[in-house]
Amino acid sequence: MVGNPVNKKTVHLIKLSVGTESVEQLTEWQSQRAKLVPDGQYYHQTRMWPKRVDELLNGGSIYWVIKGEICARQRILRLDEKFGEDGVRRCGIVLAPEVVPTVCALKRPFQGWRYLTPEDAPADLPKGRAQEDALPVELSRALADIGVL
Repeated sequence: MVGNPVNKKTVHLIKLSVGTESVEQLTEWQSQRAKLVPDGQYYHQTRMWPKRVDELLNGGSIYWVIKGEICARQRILRLDEKFGEDGVRRCGIVLAPEVVPTVCALKRPFQGWRYLTPEDAPADLPKGRAQEDALPVELSRALADIGVL
């Protein structure tokens, strides 16, 4: 082999969507925010800049935790440098407009964002199941406790 090996690793981010009640509400909120941006591309702004940029941009997504469950994801397109009114550098995580529902997985609260390996990421819901109601949180928690979910 000639040259340096190509890094084929992928990593995702996981983030709480505070105040969001449903995937539909998240989608609607992002759609409204995108209309306020000159290029119409929604981005999530965060104080910290991810160190694993190459892995995130190699097919990574941001997985959204809504009401204690991971239940959707969006593909990360790029990371843009943003500056607040205070002059502090921030990271704008530019996301694909499609919000993909996933199999719901319980997640305890945490601050900021965390890395999520592909092995630990919940699967996408099949297209026909995207409109199904989620299991009640108590039932999901009980199934997770016995290792079913």
